[in-house]
Amino acid sequence: MDLKNQTAVSEFHLLGLTDNHKLLPLIFFMFLSMYLITVLGNLVIILAISSGSQLHTPMYLFLSILSINDICYSTVTIPKMLVNIQAHDDSISYIECLSQICFVSIFCGMENFLLAVMAYDRYVAICKPLRYTVIMNPIFCVLMILFSLFFSITDALLHSLMILKLSFCTELEIPHFFCELAQIIKLACSDTFLNNFLIFVAAFVFGGGPVCGIVFSYIYIVSRVLRMPSSGGKHRAFSTCASHLSVVSLFYGTGFGVYISSALQDSLRNTAMASMMYSVVPPLLNPFIYSLRNREMKKALRTLVGRLIYLV
Repeated sequence: MDLKNQTAVSEFHLLGLTDNHKLLPLIFFMFLSMYLITVLGNLVIILAISSGSQLHTPMYLFLSILSINDICYSTVTIPKMLVNIQAHDDSISYIECLSQICFVSIFCGMENFLLAVMAYDRYVAICKPLRYTVIMNPIFCVLMILFSLFFSITDALLHSLMILKLSFCTELEIPHFFCELAQIIKLACSDTFLNNFLIFVAAFVFGGGPVCGIVFSYIYIVSRVLRMPSSGGKHRAFSTCASHLSVVSLFYGTGFGVYISSALQDSLRNTAMASMMYSVVPPLLNPFIYSLRNREMKKALRTLVGRLIYLV
């Protein structure tokens, strides 16, 4: 097989979700609708939190950052897909593809760390309520967000720089609607041992760390709640965690589903459909989970809608 140096690669080809061109208008409409709902839903969450003084707490600060992250996460992948469908062109330049890999890694990693930070916030609120305002002070909250961003960028840059060292074959077709790290590595004709090893190590360190943080936080939370004397206190404690647990289950459940799908299925198209679940669905559903399962968010949203109607 002919080899081509990485500096000579000009573009890749995104094969999308289907070979059936008759389905492309439907896919375009579906993804456009999902993207608009994702952006508008998360913007509403951000506006509701910023306008509601009762929501100016660490928990909702992290939620607003999560909403910003979800908007960016979707914007990295979906608009390019929509442009390609509309232009009947499946190409993506080498620089665009590398940038997409980098930003997808950043925002996916940021979501991972933010969910861990939010779990710690719930742990402090339930297990150490009298010290909550002292522990979760503004400086500490901002530092946790900055550290999450730093680790996410570090992880993304490591993968991106390692891809720059790869040489690619003449067949540069990606069976996805965006440039996914694992699929790009599969296209390489040079040795990819270091790339795959880095993925394993990064998943263990940058992925396993937050997951362990979430698990241990909820072990302590459940242990604390079960020792509460009143059933009302138990219900209130669990209700404050319900939205976060739903988002955690959605994010890691879809990610785990992609892993299982890739391991069990040989169909690249089915793997692409599975990848859509972790890259598109969580940012789409997160606003609804928090707005429908959180009493304070419902109240803030009603207030925001009332103000908007008054202005109109």
